[in-house]
Order: sequence, then C-alpha cells, then structure tokens
Amino acid sequence: MNSQENAELLAALMRQEELLKQLVASINKPKLGLHSEAGSCKIYCNRQHGGLWYKLNGEPSDIPQTALTGYLKELRFENTERRKKESCKLLITVQADRTYILESGYDTHLSKCILAAMPAATRSGNATLTPEQLYSPITLQPQPGTTDESVLFCRVWVGSELVMASYNEQVDWREISKQAMSVTKAANEMAF
Repeated sequence: MNSQENAELLAALMRQEELLKQLVASINKPKLGLHSEAGSCKIYCNRQHGGLWYKLNGEPSDIPQTALTGYLKELRFENTERRKKESCKLLITVQADRTYILESGYDTHLSKCILAAMPAATRSGNATLTPEQLYSPITLQPQPGTTDESVLFCRVWVGSELVMASYNEQVDWREISKQAMSVTKAANEMAF
C-alpha cells in the first residue's frame, strides 16, 4: 500500500468513526414531545403473578410481551428487602425504547441462564456472547419450566442466533458473575 492509499483509508475510517458517533448519539437522545415513558421501567422476572414477568404500578401488572430486545448495559447485584427478608437480586439493565431494569433472584435459573451466556474461560464447547456481540441488541426471552410451574429460564438471542450456554450446579457462579459483569462493562466502555 502506498502513502496515498493509506491516507485515503485513514480518511475513510475517520468518516466512519464520526458516523458511528452520530448514530450512538441519536440512539441515546431522549424522546421529545408527549409520551408515557419517563424514567426506567422495572420488570420483575418470576412467575409469582401467573405470567412470565410483571411490573408494579401499585398492583402487579402482567407483561404480555414474551421477549425484550435491546442493548445490555449493566449487570449488577443488589441486596434488598422483599417480604421482610433480606435477599440478593441480579439487576439487568437493558436500553431499548427506554431503560428497562430486570430483577431476578441471584440464584434463579433466569439469572443463571443470562450469566452463563457470558464468556467464561472455565467452560468449553458452549457458544457464549462475545464482547463484540454486545455492541448489537440482544433479546432476552423468559421461558417457563416444563415440570415446575414456578421455574423461569431465559433464552438469550443475538439476532436470530440462540446463544447455547449450559450450566450445572458445580459452576463457580461467583467467578462467572465477575466475568459477566466485566465483559458487559468493557463492551459498554468501548462502545462509547
């Protein structure tokens, strides 16, 4: 490659980077005008009220949609009090038409399915999300258990590709959680 070709390539890459910055800025703009979507929407992921997930507007309100597609922004654990008992929850922040915060018990199958979908050096043979895939929207699809009506799993999709990530009870969930949070954080820092 000669210096003229290098200069042209560099100029094209700089234009592409500027367009990408503009695209990201337009995605992150708030909606203008009248709407009913101020703030974030917290979604509780359990089958306690008959559906797959629900939100609280005073009373539990079943969410009829069966999947959520957006950008995975954050995974974090939070200690909270539920039914007068201390409990630990996994909070999954997804940016879509608005910010959604999914809450699930730290040791539920739904949480384990999402965490297991993240890259981890300790597992082999499983397709897991790469940091590059986290630049694209993912789809979280809660799935009811087949034998136990209280169990809720989660399928993770990238485009039309199902992320196949199995796990068992011998998995070091503390390590998997650290890796999943690290990958999510790194992907979001690199994206902006």
